[in-house]
Amino acid sequence: MNLRKRHRGASAEVHTSAMNDIMFFLLLFFLIASTVTNPNVVKLMLPKSSSGQSVSKKTINVSIDKNLVYTIDKKQVPVDQLQPTLQSYKSLATELTIVLYVDRTVAIQDVVQVMDIAQKLNIKMVLATEPKG
Repeated sequence: MNLRKRHRGASAEVHTSAMNDIMFFLLLFFLIASTVTNPNVVKLMLPKSSSGQSVSKKTINVSIDKNLVYTIDKKQVPVDQLQPTLQSYKSLATELTIVLYVDRTVAIQDVVQVMDIAQKLNIKMVLATEPKG
C-alpha cells in the first residue's frame, strides 16, 4: 500500500504584466492619435447627408455653433467682421473654398448670411455634413 502523497503536475500560472504594459501603450497611442486627427474643427452636431463632397486644396473652416458664435480657422470673429476677414483670406489665395460647419439647430438665415458673403467675394462654399448611418 502506497501512502505517499501524490505529486500533481507543475502549477500553471499566467503572467500578464507584459500584456498589461502593451495594452496601456496601445490605449495611450490611440488616445493621442484621436486628439490629433483634425485639430481645425469645432465640435458640432452636423446634419446628415447621403452624398459625398470633394474639397479643393485651399480651404478655410468656418463654423457656426448653436450660440451663434462664428469661428474662422479656430478664431472667433464677430458677425460684422466676417466679410473683411474672409476678404483677407481671399487675397492670400486665388482658388479658395470655405467649408461651412453649422450646428443643426442654427437658423437657416444665419447660414444664408455667410453664403451671401461668400457669393459677393466669389468664394466657393461647401456645407459640411455627417454621413448617414
